[in-house]
Amino acid sequence: MKGKFSYIWPTIIAAALALGIFVGGKLHFNDTPEKLFSTNSKKDKLNRLIDYIDYEYVDEINTDSIVDVTVNQILEKLDPHSVYIPKNEMKRVAENMKGDFVGIGINFYAYNDTIAVIRTIPNGPSESKGIKAGDRILMAGVDTLYGKNLKSDAIVQKLKGEKGSSVKLKVYRKEDNETFSVNVKRGVVPIKSVESYYMLTDDMGYIKVNRFAESTYKEFKKALRELRKQGAQKLTLDLRDNPGGYLGVAEKMADEFLEEGKLILFTKNKKGKIDNIYATDKGTFEDKPIYVLINERSASASEIIAGALQDNDIGTIVGRRSFGKGLVQREMELGDGSAVRLTVSRYYTPTGRSIQKTYENGTKDYYKRFTERYHNGELVSVDSIKVADSLKFTTPKGKVVYGGGGIIPDIFVPIGTNEEEAVESMDSYGWLSYFIFEHLDGERTKYQDYTETDFVENYTVDDILFQEFVEYSLNRNLKMDFYAHEKSIKVYLKAALAEQLFGANVHAKIKSSEDAMLREVLELDDPIVKQTEASGIDANN
Repeated sequence: MKGKFSYIWPTIIAAALALGIFVGGKLHFNDTPEKLFSTNSKKDKLNRLIDYIDYEYVDEINTDSIVDVTVNQILEKLDPHSVYIPKNEMKRVAENMKGDFVGIGINFYAYNDTIAVIRTIPNGPSESKGIKAGDRILMAGVDTLYGKNLKSDAIVQKLKGEKGSSVKLKVYRKEDNETFSVNVKRGVVPIKSVESYYMLTDDMGYIKVNRFAESTYKEFKKALRELRKQGAQKLTLDLRDNPGGYLGVAEKMADEFLEEGKLILFTKNKKGKIDNIYATDKGTFEDKPIYVLINERSASASEIIAGALQDNDIGTIVGRRSFGKGLVQREMELGDGSAVRLTVSRYYTPTGRSIQKTYENGTKDYYKRFTERYHNGELVSVDSIKVADSLKFTTPKGKVVYGGGGIIPDIFVPIGTNEEEAVESMDSYGWLSYFIFEHLDGERTKYQDYTETDFVENYTVDDILFQEFVEYSLNRNLKMDFYAHEKSIKVYLKAALAEQLFGANVHAKIKSSEDAMLREVLELDDPIVKQTEASGIDANN
């Protein structure tokens, strides 16, 4: 593909990983504050320098910014995952890892200088007040939200507030050509980490987890319970593109599949102290077939689960070699509202593997090695993965596994062609979603009588909508052979429609027919199974 997606998406992904990957440890210290922060000449030197600049330097200097730069430069000398979180970022980071925030409960686009509602959060504050998809929010209190080219972050801040507080919204409803006002009481809005779940076949459930936040395990348990009620005796756990999160959440999730007493992982700090984490008797999905999907963007907590199951000879790991992050961070406050996530230990899989890839040549080289996987053939052929005999380990049942640089799956599934990956990128980066919003903005009544089941089973993306998408893309300088991938694009268009009409579960269900890893799972589970027997297969026909 000669369009922009083939060139920019590896770089974007690497940057996202640089910001997003961490494994959070528990907040406890063995040393006293007096011992940790006692005065010494190295600390005095830095403090004196800042004071000299503050009081004696000829020009006015923001010494806070100097300190921020200094902290970042110090951490860069340590490892790629020890990071500084400035004060102005702490609230956003905390919300993301907590798994919720206080707001009005909408998904929106900044569309033509207007805030356009994509969907309301089910049972959320806006839905309960009658806000609908397609509505434009013109004002929030005294703040004007149109015609200003406001950035999404600024818009979100105007819609957030204290729990229980009210905000008066001025809303324009295009389909009725009317403007009205409504008072919405802000409430807790979840940030979903279980992105979707549904029945892949009659007896196999599917759960997609996009990160490991405080709320993830609770979300996962709810999804698993609902799938079991629907008959799930097998599970596909999708950890692709999952950059990680809290260590404790990964431990609990792995515990669901492991018998009591099985080692999940162990950690080792600089003093050589080893902490072993074992499975408990609380597992609810033990002795059942499980498939774990990973790829080159699955990291940290995702690798803990994959490694724990693989080393205990449980389930099947499917996909491509994971990122390779085996360090544990602990978040520590710095006293001014900022914090540092400092690497405090390494973790090891049950066989004793460290899957941390080398960072001895610095952060830039570290992430360059990640993007090089796209060029050295590793994502196309398992034979291109370089392994060292010195890092060879053996599971209890005799399976050979390797440390260093990630989890190598039991079953390898190559990446698609540039254009196949570009179609997926158009979905994951919002290109299709934005087009579909524009389509629905003018044709929403066309879909109002569809039920979820009726849409999945009977709706077909016609040639007119496909051609509109081709012209939409060409007009925005996205060039590829659309007609060679017409079938796939139509499935993705239907999935994007389903997401805005019915939600993420239906989106994932429809998209499954174009998923090579899910096809591999179905064949592994039943070699004679036909693609059409799975839920969501050929959903566009």
